[in-house]
Amino acid sequence: MAHFYGLVTGNTSKATRCGTKDSGMTATAASWDGAIRTDIWYDSEEDVNRYVVLMIPWRGAGVTRILKTGIVGRDDSKEAA
Repeated sequence: MAHFYGLVTGNTSKATRCGTKDSGMTATAASWDGAIRTDIWYDSEEDVNRYVVLMIPWRGAGVTRILKTGIVGRDDSKEAA
């Protein structure tokens, strides 16, 4: 049964994918300058869904850098203030 749901829209149509608590889900959107990857997974120890958003190289261009990590549905911007 799906725990995660992904939707991609391009120039012609939409595509969907599902992920379970065991598999998690990864989505990558790329350009000639690099790519953005989002990973989402279930953390059973904390009983939360976690994510990480990264810049990654694509076809030899770009850099690797973590842009954001967190818990899905939680607004951590207030914690930093």
